[in-house]
Amino acid sequence: MRISTAQRRARLGVRHRLARKAASVEEAAWAVVALHATDPATVFLSAGARLTAPGPEPVERALYEERTLTRMTGMRRTMFVVPADLVPVVQHSSTRAIAVRERRSLVKVLSENGRDEAWLDDVAGSVLRSLAEVGEATASELGGLEPRLREQFRVAVGKPYEGTQSVGGRLLNVMAMEGRLVRRGRPAGTWISGLHRWGVSPPPAELAAHEARAELVRRWLAAFGPGTEADLKWWTGWSLGQVREALAATGAVEVELADGTGLVLADDLGEVPDPEPWAALLPALDPTPMGWQARDWYLPRAHRAELFDRTGNVGPTVWWNGEVVGGWAQRPDGELAWRPLTDVGADARAAIEAEVAGLAAWLGGITVTPRFRTPLERELSS
Repeated sequence: MRISTAQRRARLGVRHRLARKAASVEEAAWAVVALHATDPATVFLSAGARLTAPGPEPVERALYEERTLTRMTGMRRTMFVVPADLVPVVQHSSTRAIAVRERRSLVKVLSENGRDEAWLDDVAGSVLRSLAEVGEATASELGGLEPRLREQFRVAVGKPYEGTQSVGGRLLNVMAMEGRLVRRGRPAGTWISGLHRWGVSPPPAELAAHEARAELVRRWLAAFGPGTEADLKWWTGWSLGQVREALAATGAVEVELADGTGLVLADDLGEVPDPEPWAALLPALDPTPMGWQARDWYLPRAHRAELFDRTGNVGPTVWWNGEVVGGWAQRPDGELAWRPLTDVGADARAAIEAEVAGLAAWLGGITVTPRFRTPLERELSS
């Protein structure tokens, strides 16, 4: 079976709810497996691009009141917001192994500064006891309850990037990766703030690592397929052997793409109808452009230098019918500006301008500056 580039674009529109908006934040998150959350604003902007009624309120409700979404470290040691039901899958497929490496690294550097693992475990136990009493606390508040979190230590001594870190800055993140803490409370400030509150995490349901990896790959194929082994290896951060084992467990089948061989779920071989024409403004680090390693089929190579930073983080993008056609930014006064990188035509311009107006309306005066800035975003925001 040959799946053309046009069919892949059609899948993009349908699967990612950019042509057909989602009714709930949870549905929007499921559609892309997980929402990137390295930059807190991305969660709200990514959800807003996929919702029939966008705005910060439904995302805040899901995160902080109903807790149907959870913020956690996941694939490639990246911060994500995932549906609560998916937490055990991400934890056992990806996060647990990362936690082992991060703990080992922290113990090593602490040992070089006169502390051992027993000391670290004692601090962690004190953190859990403090949170059991107060419920939730910021990292700064926890430092007042357990002063050892504020202790400083040197890292990379003698190297050009030598620096100082705090015990709390490293330990709280490791405890979260281990499934003992969770970022659960409303942040201080507005919804774009990254100052979250910590709480004790209920233990995630047990799941064998190979089963969790297979389930995560199945979710990825359902959302992003057809894709390649290279796409999956990049997206998950796993070894090629782990990717192939998980693919085999899903029963994924090979299909011929316009640009090579891809993989889809066995029950996902049917034709996909073209969606109605659609436009979207996606934020920096949105899960759609970050969903594949190979991007030529929806993003011309000539535009990458303008839309990505030097480490591969995508900036704000403008989409028309499954392709990146430009970029956008917000100026200091709150005005939204966008620029096409190709001739999009009158219909596309009208649809994109409507998206710009809609986004400006629900931002409500909040100005968002991406954490990782790209050349076009910098230019448009000035």
